Amino acid sequence: MTSTVDAPMADVRDMYMAHAALRREFRLLPQLIRDVAPGDTARAEVVSAHAELICRILHTHHEGEDLLLWPKLLQRGGDEAASIVPMMEEQHHAIDKAHAEATGLLPAWRSTGQESEELAGVFEVLLAVLLTHMTTEEKWILPLAEKHVTATEWRELGEHGMAATPKRDLPLAFGMAMYEGDPAVIKAVLGHAPLPVRLLVPVIGRRRYAAHARRVHGTTRPARMGTLN
Repeated sequence: MTSTVDAPMADVRDMYMAHAALRREFRLLPQLIRDVAPGDTARAEVVSAHAELICRILHTHHEGEDLLLWPKLLQRGGDEAASIVPMMEEQHHAIDKAHAEATGLLPAWRSTGQESEELAGVFEVLLAVLLTHMTTEEKWILPLAEKHVTATEWRELGEHGMAATPKRDLPLAFGMAMYEGDPAVIKAVLGHAPLPVRLLVPVIGRRRYAAHARRVHGTTRPARMGTLN
């Protein structure tokens, strides 16, 4: 392992927060699609835009892991990492395949509002592989990261996500993650940001997500993880 003597190690709590948002939104999505009346292109536009947003967030999230996390764990984590990281990479490939199929169907559905069941079914496949992946990651990868990845290196994952996300999407993406986030974790995530960002992002993010949730889910308080099976 590369020496990290005296270096603060990763605080991985933000990953649980990100996972909670992904679980919530991808679990709710198939029914959102099914609820669109055939031919209701106005509603299909709203749901499609939401689906595309969370798909972009997911892709960026996993891209950061591929580039910045797996190599470090394989280099430093010994046999433990060697036994689990290849499985995580395989799961990413399965997620990418389902992701590509789902996003490939979205444009036609967006313009017609037809064949909702097919699209919902594909997103259910994506959901299944995603849930398995996140559960495995939380059980095995995050404890490894706490031992083998420094706090500075861990922050690079968030910086990658911010750099790869269109600026117009950032407040909403933050708000989506903060919706079920522990205030202490939110404070820690923003701890290295300039003061105006630390003050404004929680307020703007929550407002953006509340407005978005009202438009997409019909409520500013969509079902939280604790109420979902």
